[in-house]
Amino acid sequence: MLKQMKINNLTLFSNVSMPFSAGLNVVVGENGLGKSHLLKLAYSLISTSAEMGRNKNAPEPTKGYLQKAYADKLVGVFRPDALGRLVSRKQGRARCEVLLEFKNKNLNTGLKFATNAKTEVQVDRLQKKWESKPALFLPTRELMTIFPGFVALYNSHYVPFEESWRDTCIYLGMPPLKGRRSEAIASLLDPLEDAMGGKVVMEKSGHFYLQIPGSGKMEMYLVAEGLRKLAMVAQLIGNGTLQEQGYLFWDEPETNLNPRLIRLVARVVHQLAANGVQVFIATHSYFLLKELDLLYREQPIEQALFSIVRADGQLSIQRGEMLSDLEEIVALDEELAQYDRELELAHD
Repeated sequence: MLKQMKINNLTLFSNVSMPFSAGLNVVVGENGLGKSHLLKLAYSLISTSAEMGRNKNAPEPTKGYLQKAYADKLVGVFRPDALGRLVSRKQGRARCEVLLEFKNKNLNTGLKFATNAKTEVQVDRLQKKWESKPALFLPTRELMTIFPGFVALYNSHYVPFEESWRDTCIYLGMPPLKGRRSEAIASLLDPLEDAMGGKVVMEKSGHFYLQIPGSGKMEMYLVAEGLRKLAMVAQLIGNGTLQEQGYLFWDEPETNLNPRLIRLVARVVHQLAANGVQVFIATHSYFLLKELDLLYREQPIEQALFSIVRADGQLSIQRGEMLSDLEEIVALDEELAQYDRELELAHD
């Protein structure tokens, strides 16, 4: 479990400290304030460790390995022209510093890199063990339709996509769990399959289909995009990836979903967090925030909400446990302003 992330001079953030919850963590802010950057940073470092943790024969962590591996992952996930481009823009030379602190102190890691950094970071706090739990990043778009051959293409050619897409496709390709569904999996999968009208199946060719009772298989390309996002989550639950007490990072899960499906996504996210997955979400949807807040009131879980606020050209982060704890939420402000305009028109 990631307990805290401290950042100095990363892109738009000059000085940030984020104490996380063991369950659900939601980052709120309008577009362009760096919500996704926070998720990508934590994911890049954790997934670098988790990739080695999957290998039982992996050697102990060393600075020599991590200095190159962290840099490669940050560049692969963020896609800057050079690593130093991730440092906050300032006159002269500047340096970005990052510290991740975990419940298991053996995983604590710290690094820094300057504006002229290209292929390596400087590790100034070396983790003693590799992360054994999987880390997963879901982008704003679905990946089911690009899955066939994508991993092989990414590994052998230059393609202009974030490395997290490749990582997630690797997990999508895992076969489903054998035997009957556990109660925990069934509680997550059943409502997803009801919404999609069928079950996700993957052929040996690597193509995904929606198996619809009484109608046969429908190519995933023909399924509505919003339902394809649900299908992606269903596949990752069905093959056990999201049942291993790991980390889930999801960037704007509400994208291309109607309110009914957003409600379903909120319930799945809430249940994952309740079942021990540490979940991180970036969103600017007040509807999703409100739905998560209602679920929290029904079934309290460990959670933290972070609102990114811009004031006098500087970004700060407010933290709360419930929606009512946050003093400023741009999405709510805009919704109230829209309501005020509607009242004005009604009175004219």
